[in-house]
Amino acid sequence: MDRRLRYVQVKITGSTVLKLQPFKLERFFARYEFKAPYLLSSSDCESMSVAELLALEPGAAEAFQRHWLGYTESQGDPALRQEIASLYEGIRAEEVLVHAGAEEAIFAFMNAALTPGDHVIVHFPCYQSLTEIARSSACEVTKWETHPEDGWELDIDLLKRSIRSNTRAIVFNCPHNPTGYLMSRDTLNQIVEVAREHGLIVFSDEVYRGLEHDPADRLPAACDLYENAVSLGVLSKTYGLAGLRIGWIATRNKDVFQAAASFKDYLSICNSAPSEFLARVALRHREAIAGRNLAIIRDNLALLDSFFARYANLFDWRRPKAGSTAFSSIRHDQNVEDFCVDVVKRSGVLLLPGTCFNYGDRHFRIGYGRKNMPEAVGKLEEYLQLTIPVRDR
Repeated sequence: MDRRLRYVQVKITGSTVLKLQPFKLERFFARYEFKAPYLLSSSDCESMSVAELLALEPGAAEAFQRHWLGYTESQGDPALRQEIASLYEGIRAEEVLVHAGAEEAIFAFMNAALTPGDHVIVHFPCYQSLTEIARSSACEVTKWETHPEDGWELDIDLLKRSIRSNTRAIVFNCPHNPTGYLMSRDTLNQIVEVAREHGLIVFSDEVYRGLEHDPADRLPAACDLYENAVSLGVLSKTYGLAGLRIGWIATRNKDVFQAAASFKDYLSICNSAPSEFLARVALRHREAIAGRNLAIIRDNLALLDSFFARYANLFDWRRPKAGSTAFSSIRHDQNVEDFCVDVVKRSGVLLLPGTCFNYGDRHFRIGYGRKNMPEAVGKLEEYLQLTIPVRDR
């Protein structure tokens, strides 16, 4: 790629070309993800084969072989929409719009619900799409920034101070990527109250919902609490089925729903028929799949607690409360991206530098939802033993 190409041109409004900045996380993964043998940065949980998924349900394998490979309904297979609706308390199937992954859902929402000049408040640090797509649509973006010394807690007073006359939406992600933060029910209620008071849309990225380390901490979906909330879901994270490329939004706001559905006509149009079939099977067995992944997570967290205790002088470790990612930081005087690149080149262990989240030069993301994490941590420890002087360990 030409190093001078700093933006991806995506659309024209009048005579103005609007551009997307390169997706830092995806560009970093493109360099290493499918070459590194030990992925210690992945946000998704342990996956499974098609055969393993179909084996969860008698007759599913035979039905899959007979499944028709024509076009599917643009809003999603009705039976799949019904399965997704069952994840919520007050959402009907016709209030679910299925997309080709969460990324398409974010892109469609941002372009359909926002107009140039709108102001958006976004939970930060965050997945780059949540700020960049709004910015590329000529919206004003305020980062609702959180900090490790505060336990990554969302500041409601800061949210209130950030609201302007042109504010259109509040965007947050919880359980949170990359930090593993999980807000309280009271904080969620306050966000909804602020949004309702000002007539704002809430876009709630809930792709890690179901991965609360203590199930008692699980929050209601935003779309169940607020009529103008849009809840984002996906099969990639909690269920580890990233290859199906099935995501969705759930909302009672008919205008947002129809605008997003119309915008999707210029994207994927409809979803993959095999993926929709397999997604239905997965959601019928969601408790078993999520339960397996939570067991992996709990074992891996105990391992990380031990690892970071041994290297407390090198790293700052803040134990996450939910999800499959954590945001640690290095204490020694080294740029975190240089550190991550050196680790992957010398040990084959892939960590994700916080620079991919535009968050300083000390933090890095660890993903702990995979079964082979113990082996990856072992390789990372071998790297540290070889590269860090004894006096500094």
